[in-house]
Amino acid sequence: MRTKLKSLTSGKVLENTFPSGHKIEEVRVERRNCQYLYRDDNGFHFMNNENFEEVTLPESLISAPQFLIDGQVVEVLFHATKEIALSCEMPSHVVMEVTYTEPGVRGDTATNTLKPATVESGATVNVPLFVDAGTKIKIDTRTGAYVERVK
Repeated sequence: MRTKLKSLTSGKVLENTFPSGHKIEEVRVERRNCQYLYRDDNGFHFMNNENFEEVTLPESLISAPQFLIDGQVVEVLFHATKEIALSCEMPSHVVMEVTYTEPGVRGDTATNTLKPATVESGATVNVPLFVDAGTKIKIDTRTGAYVERVK
């Protein structure tokens, strides 16, 4: 059997061929909801919503760390027997407020022109010209792209 396996600890994709009847050791993983607290020199700190334990994760385990804001709930994948965090998955879309952007030129909407905007997490996203500071927008965390304006 030919397989492509992704290592959750290193992120590498390995191609492997197994003979028939080969035994594979199963590893139990759990998904837990955790709330983002803060960031310091040690990494990103999250609180488990079930037992209120604090977990510190390095930036490399988080899918889109530039879109984290205080109090946001994310899904952390844990190795169940060793209690080691394997990855942190952001929601597919987040709603954030634009804190700074240049004002758009009125009437320049014939083309699909984009301008840079800074959101409340400090990340920069390209948005259409009609988006102003104070506007709430929906962002796709997988691509970092603007999706729509939120009312």
